[in-house]
Amino acid sequence: MDNITILGIESSCDDTSAAVIRNGELLSNVIANQDVHIAYGGVVPELASRAHQLNIVPTIHQAIKNASVSLSEIHAIAYTRGPGLMGSLLVGTSFAKGLALSLGVPLIDVNHLKAHVLVHFIHDNTPNFKPPTFPFLCLLVSGGNSQIVLVKSYSEMEIIGQTIDDAAGEAFDKCAKILGGPYPGGPFVDVMAQQGDAYAFNLNKPRIGGYQYSFSGLKTSFLYLVRDEMKKNPAFIEQRKTDLCASFQRTVVEILMEKLLKASQDYHISTIALAGGVSANSALRKAVENYAHIYNWTTFVPKLAFTTDNAAMVAITGMYKFKAGEYSDISLTPFAKTLV
Repeated sequence: MDNITILGIESSCDDTSAAVIRNGELLSNVIANQDVHIAYGGVVPELASRAHQLNIVPTIHQAIKNASVSLSEIHAIAYTRGPGLMGSLLVGTSFAKGLALSLGVPLIDVNHLKAHVLVHFIHDNTPNFKPPTFPFLCLLVSGGNSQIVLVKSYSEMEIIGQTIDDAAGEAFDKCAKILGGPYPGGPFVDVMAQQGDAYAFNLNKPRIGGYQYSFSGLKTSFLYLVRDEMKKNPAFIEQRKTDLCASFQRTVVEILMEKLLKASQDYHISTIALAGGVSANSALRKAVENYAHIYNWTTFVPKLAFTTDNAAMVAITGMYKFKAGEYSDISLTPFAKTLV
């Protein structure tokens, strides 16, 4: 089939997104953010699902318009089935089902985490575009996930390591909260860290085997450090905020990279990719660049626009599933938690 055109719909958390991809080329990618959660210091599921209901129609309309295509040209509807917030997923799933039925086209369910990995296959007119070759390792890090994924093909992926407690993004949010920073905490810590001394403070690192991650001990170590120093000097946070952020960020990145290096060496794979919201972190991106130089890695770091939740990654995943004839039954329901 020529000119395979896929409409992707993403609604796993607090961003409503729609995108159109034709033969792997991105034609549009529209994202509607939800600022309502900022006041609560985190995503409120009920508010998120209500906002999705308001945003989904205009978001999809704008994506179709930006792509300069008509609904009659769409070959399939790809949607995020999970994991994510159940209320949010239900909005996207229900709309995708209704639209697919009305257009008489296949429905394709997409795993949110696999979609993050496949973001590297989106052709968005980047000069000399070249996707990763299989197999490759992907460090998938976000607010809810920290995983090392062995990617064998578009459809075959194996988690070889993941966090046993908190995710890296969660750790950044906690760090920012302790310091009185905003939500989400990742961007705040990153900006502050660029002005501080990354070696000002030594924080505890977990000692667990294999390729597993743990960030709960680090968060506790950071909390105790701040608490103890505040007893001595009530102005400690304000005086050392940049150094605290820089030291915390360095520790998180070192934890992530040490296990990724081990996996690369053990599996003899030198093609390495980053994905997920935390892949926007400047220190992590720099570390991958440095490791690539030292260990002769071929690396793939997503554009910042593709690090957060977006429908372009859903559409590209849907395209490969469409080519393989992997359509979804309309009776499928969303799921909140799963493994890749």
